[in-house]
Amino acid sequence: MTDAPRASRPGRQPRTRKPRPQRGARESLLSITLGLEAVMFFFPMLVVYGKGTLPPLAAFGGGILAIIVLAAASRLTGGHAGVWFGWLLQAAILATGFIEPFMFAVGAVFLALWVFCFVKGGQLDRQNAAFRAAQAED
Repeated sequence: MTDAPRASRPGRQPRTRKPRPQRGARESLLSITLGLEAVMFFFPMLVVYGKGTLPPLAAFGGGILAIIVLAAASRLTGGHAGVWFGWLLQAAILATGFIEPFMFAVGAVFLALWVFCFVKGGQLDRQNAAFRAAQAED
């Protein structure tokens, strides 16, 4: 093996990465909300198992599946489909209240957080776009 850096090896071009487009405020805030929901879902999973509401396989399998889906969805909030999927997940979290009634309250809190982040993130994105446009004119 040679100690030469990769870029100086003959016949190889150095890799260049495209810069990642800057994330907007809405995308960031919605992604954070879904990430928090993924972390939060660990606790209802334990409650449902501990109370014996569901069999262990259903409690842990469903909980782990929900955590994985929420974590994956947090990476998709950059597009319209990802945001709509996030809205669908909010409804699904509210629906878990039929399994554990306290989840109606938890789901309502996260739904309120989702709506706030959706609205405020859009406002911040519009303000930032107007600021960048004003800077470009100068």
